[in-house]
Amino acid sequence: MPLSNSQLRYYDANVLRLPQDTRTEYHAQVDYLVQELSSRLRDKSKIKITKVVKAGSFAKHTILRKTSEDAVDVDVVFYIAGKSVDSETRQSLMDLIYELLIEVYPNKKVSHFEIQRKAATVEFVGSGLSVDIVPVIEIANRTNYGWQYGTDGSRTLTCAPCQIDFVKKRKNQDSDFRTLVRMTKRWRRHADLDALKGFTVELLVAHVLQVDGTGYTIEQRFQRILAYIARTGLKEVISFLENSKPLGEFKDPVVILDPVNSTNNVAARITEDERKEIVDAATKSWELTHLASEDDDIGMWKQVFGPRFKVED
Repeated sequence: MPLSNSQLRYYDANVLRLPQDTRTEYHAQVDYLVQELSSRLRDKSKIKITKVVKAGSFAKHTILRKTSEDAVDVDVVFYIAGKSVDSETRQSLMDLIYELLIEVYPNKKVSHFEIQRKAATVEFVGSGLSVDIVPVIEIANRTNYGWQYGTDGSRTLTCAPCQIDFVKKRKNQDSDFRTLVRMTKRWRRHADLDALKGFTVELLVAHVLQVDGTGYTIEQRFQRILAYIARTGLKEVISFLENSKPLGEFKDPVVILDPVNSTNNVAARITEDERKEIVDAATKSWELTHLASEDDDIGMWKQVFGPRFKVED
């Protein structure tokens, strides 16, 4: 018997999604940090911080609740003015931000959080929530756009609020969009598909929504996400209505365009072997979900999502 929408929404609400009280606590902690840093760092002479914003899966509400397998990390983007994108590096900006944090909070351990040297991370003492500082050199004539550095020294044009808005628009179009994203992220984690990053998962789910619409049950739509990966082998170029022309040209095994930057392939780091691994896992899981649905077998669903899968008390 197929799983009903209410059963899968139960699984999402009770196993995958951050509990309401935890989400409220995390939001309060991050909001406090953003407010503190925004007010204290804005006028520092070493570096001009024009904006501090929450970003990533936490801000998009697609993050999984904290478990032994799933950490809860929050990205906070620092928009920096007056710096040359050609002369700065990720490390130089991280060092500047770390020095400023220590200047603002000399003790390094504040009552609410602790500042870590590595990657200018702020860790909240009580909850263990980890906040990663992401420096972005802003572009003066493009609101919310800026250059973000990769760990390999590369730089990419990005817009954190635009990416959050991208997911919000899909959520407004489809009330189960975030549920499907979290289900797909859990499947990816259980299948040990580390090459398939969270942002890539969000875009894959958005693409299947763009192609297939919402005229199916949650179970069917999750199966269609797996089927899309299996059927195409992830060899189709994926782009979105938000992508401006001309689109970039790539020779990577998997091409999924960043909706806020048509020259950025979000899946560029996926190798050919990893592509095959993802396609193989999706094919096997697609077959399992159909057998599980036909046989009404929760044990098979646990092979897809892990031992914590449940659809009722």
